[in-house]
Amino acid sequence: MELTALTIRNFRNLAALDVEWPERGAVIIGDNGQGKTNLLEAIYYLVLFRSFRGVKDRELVRFAEAGFFVAGSAGHRVTAGYEVHGARKKVTVDGAPVGKLGDAVGRLLAVSFSPADRVLVAGGPAERRRYLDVLLALSDRRYLDALTALRAALRQRNAALRRGLAEAAWAFDEPLAHAAAAVAAGRLAWVERHAARFGELCAALGEADEPGVAYHLHRGGAVDAATVAAGLAGARERDLRRGMTTIGPHRDELRLSLAGHETRWVGSAGQQRTAALALRLLEAESLARIHGTNPIALFDDAFAELDARRQERLLSLIGETLPGQAIITAPRDAEVPAALFDRPRWQMQGGRLAA
Repeated sequence: MELTALTIRNFRNLAALDVEWPERGAVIIGDNGQGKTNLLEAIYYLVLFRSFRGVKDRELVRFAEAGFFVAGSAGHRVTAGYEVHGARKKVTVDGAPVGKLGDAVGRLLAVSFSPADRVLVAGGPAERRRYLDVLLALSDRRYLDALTALRAALRQRNAALRRGLAEAAWAFDEPLAHAAAAVAAGRLAWVERHAARFGELCAALGEADEPGVAYHLHRGGAVDAATVAAGLAGARERDLRRGMTTIGPHRDELRLSLAGHETRWVGSAGQQRTAALALRLLEAESLARIHGTNPIALFDDAFAELDARRQERLLSLIGETLPGQAIITAPRDAEVPAALFDRPRWQMQGGRLAA
């Protein structure tokens, strides 16, 4: 997949950008705070229609402006606009408005690499659940539908629990159980299918301490609706007391390990970074295999914390898993591997790009 054109209006500090992208992408150099990451965030916004930094749409709007607009062409032309007044978001694909965001998710595919990805390993379980949800939502529409249903049922059940409305809360048990089972089954199947490849990628990046990955169901969790429903019924008193649903895949864990111990507790910063890179490479491989096209690679100062040996190994793997278009940002030329300067070099300053 190749991004050929990008239009941005009032997205963070990017007032107005119109970019035609080379087939191989570009290297973008600029000091911190000039808008490099904002540019990558705007591109990725067209993948999921939300920030990869996890912030609300309102926070993406340039100061004192009424909204933002982003459009990209990569086979399809995808646009996303947001208006602060009324918190309205409009998405189109090839000029036609979409009724549901799910109909547009994944029309543009990208994988983002950043030093901040270390939180996938060092952070709490929610970070790794989100990783799985994004990957699987982009891979399987049925998973996206189940995830949407799960979140809606959880939101409504929890609202009733907080208000002490027991019968209203229990009314959501059945839809929650069906959606929860589908989500857990999708996550578990993907992890079991790719666990060996995760270990291979970690080893190829230089990890020697028996890396592993496994999906752990929380108590009462299951991959069949009847078992989840039984778990929900058994937890009703506790849920009502706590004002929240304590059973379901929103409590499950993607556990990364080194020699049998959790990487987030025993892994060094370098080992955690290696595991995070392996997850991103695995994401790229999965999306490419399912969609039949390589996602756009977005490298946000991704090589700064890697020594020469790890850089070389990562570049080799990138050549295998992401041979297509790459957009690379860094504060200085020296922080970009020489092998990536086979594409144009642009400068970013004050939210503007110059060749």
